[in-house]
Amino acid sequence: MGVQHGTAAARGGANLWGSAVGTPPQGLRWLDRAVVITLGAPMFRTAPLALTLALTAGCVTKSKHDATVRALEDSRAALARSHDDAQAQREHLRAREGRIAELELALDELRAQAAAVQQQRDEVAAQLAAAQAEAQSLQGRAQDAERQLADVIKRRAALKDSLDKLNLALAELGTRQLAAERRVAEYRDMIARFRSLIDAGKLDVRIVDGRMVLTMPMDILFASGSTKLSADGKAALAEVGGQLASMVGRRFAVEGHTDDVPIHNERFASNWELASGRALVVVHTLLAAGMAPAQLAATSYGEFAPRVPNRDDDARALNRRIEIALVPDLAGLPGNEELERLARPTGVTP
Repeated sequence: MGVQHGTAAARGGANLWGSAVGTPPQGLRWLDRAVVITLGAPMFRTAPLALTLALTAGCVTKSKHDATVRALEDSRAALARSHDDAQAQREHLRAREGRIAELELALDELRAQAAAVQQQRDEVAAQLAAAQAEAQSLQGRAQDAERQLADVIKRRAALKDSLDKLNLALAELGTRQLAAERRVAEYRDMIARFRSLIDAGKLDVRIVDGRMVLTMPMDILFASGSTKLSADGKAALAEVGGQLASMVGRRFAVEGHTDDVPIHNERFASNWELASGRALVVVHTLLAAGMAPAQLAATSYGEFAPRVPNRDDDARALNRRIEIALVPDLAGLPGNEELERLARPTGVTP
């Protein structure tokens, strides 16, 4: 505890009063010259003591005293209320600070959760990107597989077409082989039928332009420039006709050929007439031997279908001949049905 003297201390006390409780009543203004004793306590506690000292120092009226007391009590109540308000505000501030701390903790947790969610989103996005890439890869592989499948189907169709063509070719080949075997058998049969004439040099069996041809030298049949059949020729043709007559259903073309020596007389204007006259004589002789008319036809080539070039007499002798050609049966050849269908007039049925 200390004691302050003088005007400055009194002035300080007056300032303390004025800052704490407002302007002092007029009757107490003399305190700025009085001795003020401070006890180191709050102002509202030292004020009564100052008042007491002031009252003992001089004479104060009761009304002024009561007013001063009331003013002091009002100031004390105001200070108490201010103190309570400040305390409440401090408590409210502490509560707000605690709430803020809680909210900051919650915010940190939310931020951590948001970071975790973001990480999960990033992971999901990465997985989605990987899945999309895998889907694109699978789609590409599927498209490749579809293209490969289409190529396989195309190649399979081409293979089937090739197989069908191969089967058709094999069937045609089989047909041709059967036809060839039949022709070989016919050729061998023809050789066997005319073995004696072949051995005697009166007949030769050849394949000419795909046809089986019986060739008889003209010298054993007719004299030069004549259509009169010789005795040997007639006998040979009788034997030939008898054999060919047994080949029912087959047709034959009798063809007359000459050499290149020209002829021109009253009977034959050219080798055409000579060759055709001889072919007709052979046809009638074969008919007499028993062949059917439907089996025979006569044609003339004159000098224009030589067997060999007409270089000398021997070559010309080979070219003067009668040929009996076996007309091929085209009905059994591959594609014949299609040819017949194409050649058939519209609206005509077989």
